[in-house]
Amino acid sequence: MKLGKEGYRVAVVGASSLIGKELVSALEEAKFPVSRLIPIEVEGDEPELPIIDLTEGPVFPIEPAEVNAADLDLAFLASRSRQLPAFLESREVQGEGAKCLVIDLVGEGLDAEPAPGLTGATAATRPSLVHIPFLDRRFPVAGLEASPLSIHVSAHPAVIIISSLLLRLAARFPLQSAVAQVYVSASESGARGIEELQRQTISLLSFQKFPHKVFGGQLAFNILSRLGRDGTGEMPGLEAGPGRPDHPPAAERVPRPALRLFLAPIFYSVGVSLYVETTAPVGPEAAAAALAGERIKVRRSSHEPPTPVEVTGSSDILVDSITTDAEHSNGIWIWAVADNLHLGATNAIEIAASLREPARA
Repeated sequence: MKLGKEGYRVAVVGASSLIGKELVSALEEAKFPVSRLIPIEVEGDEPELPIIDLTEGPVFPIEPAEVNAADLDLAFLASRSRQLPAFLESREVQGEGAKCLVIDLVGEGLDAEPAPGLTGATAATRPSLVHIPFLDRRFPVAGLEASPLSIHVSAHPAVIIISSLLLRLAARFPLQSAVAQVYVSASESGARGIEELQRQTISLLSFQKFPHKVFGGQLAFNILSRLGRDGTGEMPGLEAGPGRPDHPPAAERVPRPALRLFLAPIFYSVGVSLYVETTAPVGPEAAAAALAGERIKVRRSSHEPPTPVEVTGSSDILVDSITTDAEHSNGIWIWAVADNLHLGATNAIEIAASLREPARA
């Protein structure tokens, strides 16, 4: 990113991770006002390639100890490392009159227990607000306001998809229940997951032994309902427990969906198969009309079905295969896909834009 003379001082913690690099690229694409970009790596992050800026050359991450929260306006958390930078426990970040806003892209702010690196008064007051700005504008929740004591969490792309579909439908039709099957990609495990899936594919086609350190089993040409016994990768905690990232407008207005995650043999993107039951029968055409709008593109049956490959590099949610269940007249099936990295990065940037005042010198 080419830094201008005016704008925000922005730190990206985990800048060389997959989501971190996508965020840096999306900041430039969105022309977000940045006066200084500070890429930070933390202990425990896997070594990856430096960020490549075609206008400025390589941008190499710096040590967390060199960063002071007082010198920052925004900090994007794009690392799942449990060893967070010390400046994140500063009262200037978490206390009254906080000047540096923290936007979490990976769900660390949703932990039931304070993460290591956050101690004392900070650890005792670490509430999180889950944001999807384009939905927050259309479906505001009374009394829900940004707090200087909050880490602002960018919802997982699967949560963005499910919340978007359910809120759009609920605005037109009363809903009874919902079930979502989420198909996440190898990119949820970072660059190590991408590399292992690639090596597994090549090894299996060559009839050789394949690596399984990240997934704990065979993912290539396969589907996993969980990581294997020895897997070290990441699966988003969307299904249950205190870490479940509910989006406030969706939690208030729609049924809490039952969720099941599957790890699919794809490198990037996320797919959701959503089943929704309404109080009265709703035809596919009426459902499609209710869903179409900002960020959601409904594909006509006369066109090719949307795929994970097609959505690469887009922040759109592509919807297709809207059908009535053969055995339940009130049941509707919906298929949706999105680029998990680009959608997540775009949502985080929109959060930053909604929380900060116009750029200053």
